[in-house]
Amino acid sequence: MFWIGLDVGTTGCKAGVFSDTGELVSLYYREYPLQIDGSGKAELDSRLVLQEVHRVIKQAASEVGGKVGGMCISSQGEAITPVDKKGNILCNGMVSSDSRPYEECRDWNRFFPKDRLYKITGHTAQPMFSLFKILWIRNHYADIWSEVYGLHCYEDLIHLSLGIEPAMSYPMAGRTVMFDIHKHEWSDEILTAAGISKELLPRTLQSGSIVGEIPADIAAGLGLNPGVKVIAGGHDQTIGALGAGVHKPGYAMYATGTVECVCSAFSDLHLTEELMQNNLNSYDFSLPGMSTCIGFSLTGGNILQWYKDNLGREEVSEAERLGINPYENILQSMPEKPSSLLVIPYFTATGTPYFDVNTPGVIYGLRMSTGKEDIVRGLLEGVAMEMRLNIALMRESGITFDKLIMTGGGARNDRWNQLKADVLGLPLIKSPYTETGCYGASLLARMGVTGESIEDLSTVKFGMEYIPNNEYTQEYDGKFEKYKRMYSVIKNL
Repeated sequence: MFWIGLDVGTTGCKAGVFSDTGELVSLYYREYPLQIDGSGKAELDSRLVLQEVHRVIKQAASEVGGKVGGMCISSQGEAITPVDKKGNILCNGMVSSDSRPYEECRDWNRFFPKDRLYKITGHTAQPMFSLFKILWIRNHYADIWSEVYGLHCYEDLIHLSLGIEPAMSYPMAGRTVMFDIHKHEWSDEILTAAGISKELLPRTLQSGSIVGEIPADIAAGLGLNPGVKVIAGGHDQTIGALGAGVHKPGYAMYATGTVECVCSAFSDLHLTEELMQNNLNSYDFSLPGMSTCIGFSLTGGNILQWYKDNLGREEVSEAERLGINPYENILQSMPEKPSSLLVIPYFTATGTPYFDVNTPGVIYGLRMSTGKEDIVRGLLEGVAMEMRLNIALMRESGITFDKLIMTGGGARNDRWNQLKADVLGLPLIKSPYTETGCYGASLLARMGVTGESIEDLSTVKFGMEYIPNNEYTQEYDGKFEKYKRMYSVIKNL
């Protein structure tokens, strides 16, 4: 039997088919454009997303003759799409980085106590979360609001498109800031304060629960055999962590993509004053009885893309001549030792702990002797410093882990991984899987159908381990103290 893990992101979707032994049998990917402008808009055409999701399912299933036992979805969080009574999409989906609900969030903070919201949901109020996007839709699309019959994140919107009663997983519901993470149900207190009917929201289920079975006619159209069950999945960070091998306390995932994110897993829910003040969210992990806390920087691997597009023309031309990846060429050029620069990496809005959309990035310490290769290393050091800050704040609140498991496209480069180990002062382990989102979702699919445990199924055998260079880490210790002071300096400017 085979298992499909579907990974639905901001710029594209993937369907991976895995065997009973955990082998990736087929993988298909389709892109879709993110619609952005100067107003803070960041939207996806949800009709197109569903079209491409169905396409990759069909392509991946064709490789195994449709012999699929179950399917599960790993999805970007927070994005919200309204539908009418017939399931028709009423407007584009607003994704996490859509900052237009700023006023809705500001107004909410004026009347709903911050500590009360955190106690119920494990989250602080920020424009990225679904609640405030819903309020923005209601305030700005009055002509369609009266037609709204359902409000869906992409996980449950896909369920609807597959002909089954939609259900939002606990981790995904946690990212809406409308979900009581203690009672595991929609919060009447928050919905009443927001003026949102609970009837507009889908049912909620623990990750790994059976959502339903795809009707035979829809399954046939996707090239699937009859009887394929869909299993509740959840937020892509928690499922990616599961696929990387994080399924017990003491380990955390360090994902390097456009965004950099650390996703931990632990048994007891942490809701401390320190976590709340630093906007570090705690909510359900993708396994029963476990919780997570994530810290992230919205400037991550995209800072390397910025360098490539603006300063890396020579490296790109040389890479084309040699037939190699331009990013690998850029990373190969950077020095091994710590740079003399101190970079504040806010080339986008910040993530945790500040959620600051205004304070800009800074490259400090430039001299006539500074070369481009020093800037490359300085940029990556800055992002790693931001993640070190988040990890330090977690540890101060009792969230600890011994090792970090590296995933994502950035984890392929050994020099970059070693740089992070040196900055963090922690050993890093490379995940053997590059498609941890798809793999984690496939594990949940099988668990939901067969009743097996994660200990029975996880086949992760970790790859290379990167041990911090003590000499470099000591140098970064000093830079980190300066780094922590720099934020307030730049903000006040």
